[in-house]
Amino acid sequence: MAWWDAQNHADRRPLLLKRGRLKTAIRGHFEAAGFTEVECGALVVSPGNETHLHAFETAWTGPDRASRPLYLHTSPEFAAKKLLAAGETRIFDFARVFRNHERGRLHAPEFTMLEWYRAGEDYEAVIADTLAVMRLAADVAEAKEFFYRGVACDPRAEADRLTVAQAFTHHAGIDLLATLSPQGEGDGDALRSRARRGGIDVSDDDDWSDMFAKILTLRVEPRLGIERPCILYEYPVCEAALARVSPRDGRVAERFELYACGVELANGFGELTDPAAQRARFEKEMDKKSRVYLKRYPLDEEFLQALAHMPPASGVALGFDRLVMLAAGAPNIDSVLWTPLA
Repeated sequence: MAWWDAQNHADRRPLLLKRGRLKTAIRGHFEAAGFTEVECGALVVSPGNETHLHAFETAWTGPDRASRPLYLHTSPEFAAKKLLAAGETRIFDFARVFRNHERGRLHAPEFTMLEWYRAGEDYEAVIADTLAVMRLAADVAEAKEFFYRGVACDPRAEADRLTVAQAFTHHAGIDLLATLSPQGEGDGDALRSRARRGGIDVSDDDDWSDMFAKILTLRVEPRLGIERPCILYEYPVCEAALARVSPRDGRVAERFELYACGVELANGFGELTDPAAQRARFEKEMDKKSRVYLKRYPLDEEFLQALAHMPPASGVALGFDRLVMLAAGAPNIDSVLWTPLA
């Protein structure tokens, strides 16, 4: 049934109105904390430089009738960090973002990403923000619990905190750190042998990152955020292209994710501000993208220049539609989008 069918719309409308109330409340929450709402442009010269991130491509034709390639942004991150370099200190954006090759119960090609940054504060501050936003959403939606596919989570309960290494040990029986070099680079053979011993189907062609993703998706993520929220943190450096290295352990980075009901809600970083290190990470990701997808995206040179002027900062990207879905008790992401793609 089409979303614009009158009866279907009438059934969905209470969820959509609840979406609006959540957005208003969250906006007020950030403004009360001294944040400035910004609006990052959707047209960009680079949509991001991660191997498995796919963008919508377009072109701009100027007055000279020359055509220049552009993309719809997959995140407002690059523009937001330029604003930090310009002098902003606390910013947030309800950004409409676009990701190709994505569709499903939890994925839409166009969706809303709530992204915010704190200059001069570490990522423990934005972890606290993320948990507060989740609890606020539950309060506004009057949700005692979040439910998804038969799994419950109390959004007001104290969050579990697991390092990625701990999660792999507990849920997959794999010593992940033993497969990493002192610099956080993955040893594919070491992870492959451990995965196969654990009964996980990996191929000889899979590299370390491919196997990491399979194990995370199959064995770890479905067990996170059950009964209480879960903060998964300290990702391997090779899985955190935009995060700074942890001062505690050079193999891991200051990246975290929030899970509820086995659903990833947010992804945050202690932000990397070293332009040379960031360029090297991007080039490595694009080299792999070229091998796997026969495609690479350009680097945003202005972004790399801005990093040299950006203060230490932390930031988070939260899937607003997913949060609304869980808080409102909706069965899928399309249920809380006003005009979902047919």
